[in-house]
Amino acid sequence: MAIGESVQHFENKHTDLAGLAGKIEAYLKDDGFEVQTSVPSTHGTVIQAKKGGFLSAVIVADRAMTILIDGEPDNFTVRIGVGKWIEHLGVAVVETLLLSSLFILVDVPEMAWNLHIEGQIAKQIASFVG
Repeated sequence: MAIGESVQHFENKHTDLAGLAGKIEAYLKDDGFEVQTSVPSTHGTVIQAKKGGFLSAVIVADRAMTILIDGEPDNFTVRIGVGKWIEHLGVAVVETLLLSSLFILVDVPEMAWNLHIEGQIAKQIASFVG
């Protein structure tokens, strides 16, 4: 686990993982993020979100909040961290992404922002799961 990366593990929640990804994507879009989602695979689903404005001074333009949902409806993990914005994520295969560095180490200003946003999103994800 990288610095500034959050991991949530859920068991016995009977969660529709595609539905969870859809809720996370809608939540982020409603909050003004540009969002892209990978095609679901046996290794999970990746959601990336980035936001312009004041963040452009803090977050490097090619970086995005990256969320990986991996597992089965009754035993899954959600990882949240910073990753490189991947052009055309919708056609990328998660297996290929996992071979590269999906999550990256961040510097202090990015980490402070990321921890704040991660905390908000982690709470929202927990409420979606129930």
